[in-house]
Amino acid sequence: MPEITEPYLREQLERRRDELKHALATPASEFAPAAFFQLLHEVDSALERMEQGTYGICEVCHDTIEKDRLIADPLVRLCLDHLSTEEQRALEGDLELASRIQRGLLPQNDAKFGEWRIHYQYRPAGLVSGDYCDLIVPSSEKGKLIFLLGDVAGKGVAASLLMTHLHAMFRSLSAVEVELDKLLDMGNRIFCESTIAGQYATLVCGRAGQSGELEIASAGHLPALLVNGNGVEQHSSTGLPLGMFCNARYQVTRLRLDPGDSLLLYTDGISESRNAMGTEYGVERLSMIAGEQHDSAPHELLRQCLKDLRDFSSGARQADDQTMMVIHRAHSGGTRGIGPVVE
Repeated sequence: MPEITEPYLREQLERRRDELKHALATPASEFAPAAFFQLLHEVDSALERMEQGTYGICEVCHDTIEKDRLIADPLVRLCLDHLSTEEQRALEGDLELASRIQRGLLPQNDAKFGEWRIHYQYRPAGLVSGDYCDLIVPSSEKGKLIFLLGDVAGKGVAASLLMTHLHAMFRSLSAVEVELDKLLDMGNRIFCESTIAGQYATLVCGRAGQSGELEIASAGHLPALLVNGNGVEQHSSTGLPLGMFCNARYQVTRLRLDPGDSLLLYTDGISESRNAMGTEYGVERLSMIAGEQHDSAPHELLRQCLKDLRDFSSGARQADDQTMMVIHRAHSGGTRGIGPVVE
């Protein structure tokens, strides 16, 4: 069991034990269901295994239990390979439900706001994903569209839980209407205080105004690519990943996109994808392909970039979640809101 996780889980288990004991000590405890007593026994047993140094070890094969499952449920005693048929079916059902919930949180694709056109591709490596993608429409005509794309460290259930946490957090914070750097400052502090050591997320957060102005701030994420007729400009991160230090601060980069220009965002499942020979795709190749499509509509720019990625990695298994977003300034105005775009 990794040192970085066990102190947090011990604290959580001790807190749950205290709450259960308090509940069972109340006058109404005589009516408490037997499940309460069984749960208290399981919590005590987990704490005993921590003392003995066997916590997080499968009781059948003595191999390490998957970390994300322990974070999601600190009482598990078996690795995935040794669950009963009934437990495996229940887990598969939970994962399918989590996948549907995650996809339900995604913004509508082919979006528009004034002259802005936004198109994205979201491709999890498994049923659930640690990639984060969202668009938040302003409440007034003079407001700005907020776009976010990020990547939670890790994979599986634990990463997907943090992804939904980011979604809820920034949806709530966006209503405060503060400057972009303050938005990221607050988001980092909340994320840092509500996660365990070692959990973090990279993120690009931006706001698009009505006249082509664009603000972006990056929390340790990969370079954003500004694509126009002059080529491709890489705009690197201006801050640390969310969750590393509670007092981290972020800077805003201000850009102006002319009609026909695009901003390309992506997760490391794209740039770090490898072919059958083990060669990494890389930011430079992505920049080259994007530059060749500088005058394309957003869906076509995205299609060509992803086609080149598929051609490059043909025959190799997708090892990580892949998300790419294009924020494009169109040549003519449009109506406010999020909705399908007919190109």
